[in-house]
Amino acid sequence: MATAAATRKTPSKPTGEIQQANFYWEGKDRSGRQLKGEMRASGDAVVTATLRRQGIQVTRVRKQGRRSLGKVSEKDIALFTRQLATMLRAGVPLLQSFDIVAKGSSNAAVSRLLTDVRTDVETGSSLQTAFSRRPQYFDALYCNLVGAGEAAGILDTLLDRLATYKEKLLALKSKIRSALFYPTAVIAVAVLITAIIMIFVVPQFKDLFSSFGADLPFPTLVVIAISDFVVRFWWVLLLAGGIGLYSFFLAWKRSERMQMVMDRLMLRLPIFGPLMHKAATARWARTLSTMFAAGVPMVEALDSVAGAAGNNVFYQATKRIQADVSTGSSLTVALQATGIFPNMLLQMASIGEESGSLDAMLTKVADFYEGEVDDAVNAISSLIEPAIMVILGGLIGGLVIAMYMPIFKMGSVV
Repeated sequence: MATAAATRKTPSKPTGEIQQANFYWEGKDRSGRQLKGEMRASGDAVVTATLRRQGIQVTRVRKQGRRSLGKVSEKDIALFTRQLATMLRAGVPLLQSFDIVAKGSSNAAVSRLLTDVRTDVETGSSLQTAFSRRPQYFDALYCNLVGAGEAAGILDTLLDRLATYKEKLLALKSKIRSALFYPTAVIAVAVLITAIIMIFVVPQFKDLFSSFGADLPFPTLVVIAISDFVVRFWWVLLLAGGIGLYSFFLAWKRSERMQMVMDRLMLRLPIFGPLMHKAATARWARTLSTMFAAGVPMVEALDSVAGAAGNNVFYQATKRIQADVSTGSSLTVALQATGIFPNMLLQMASIGEESGSLDAMLTKVADFYEGEVDDAVNAISSLIEPAIMVILGGLIGGLVIAMYMPIFKMGSVV
């Protein structure tokens, strides 16, 4: 996943673009009323000249340092996109739309972000350029669709599609997280309970058994030996586990080979593999449908689609598809050559190419697999709960039985 994000293409700045900064200013209007505000410009002289043209006598201009906007989530971006699309569709001017959405946001970081974007647009930048200056919030796909909407004069329509796209992806991610959270939480609790039993409970039984003066059953001896090791070297286990997990996730994040191995493994897991594959297919189809419906050329659209599936296997496959399509191959043939896309997507893509409705067919594919993910999450939740209960019961019950076996043995002798 990290590779998909890292390799995602970001819009480049136009050659020779003047570097701009935020300036805080204070002044008076013609009636003597005190005014203040912020403006993005290439220098304080530009700020002064712009304000003078507006009839404002400038008394102070100060350049603001670079600041962190704070936490702006994908959900915030999706909500802002939906609100902006609604405003534009209602006929509200762009700059006024930004003001309304920024003032209505309960997140100060979102308000600051929208204010900065509005300042860029007000000083002459296109909306696409303003967004592309903030790649940590607006990816290449977002910027490309906004640019296509500006060029075609259908910005409200494409922002509406973008909002729908992001809302669908957020819902899909939420379903996957809900499927993974429960078993992860239960496993973590099981490890914690087992550690507590090994460190605090078993040693008490060991002291009790030492007074018996009799041979202990083999399961009890094994549990006591493990407990002694954990009590003696708990700090080594904790340190080694922490370093191991940190090194693993660091390698997963930075090593392309590790990412490819883990992404392949995730697609082959017995229960969660099919779920991950369906989710990646749904994201891939939804992204390409959105780009193609906006009029973005196929080869260029595939460049943005490559990282959208969130899986390095799909990323590499999309790059091969892009190369095949750019040399004249049909999308269906290129998809089939990768060997990772399901038969339904291949058939729908073929129908879409023949009928000229590829975006509609891909949307239907995305809807279908999002429904499949929903059903798979429900099925996994219903199946995994009893399985985890059996595993936990076996683990904790086995420890308890192992520690009580000597007591049962003594009771039978008496």
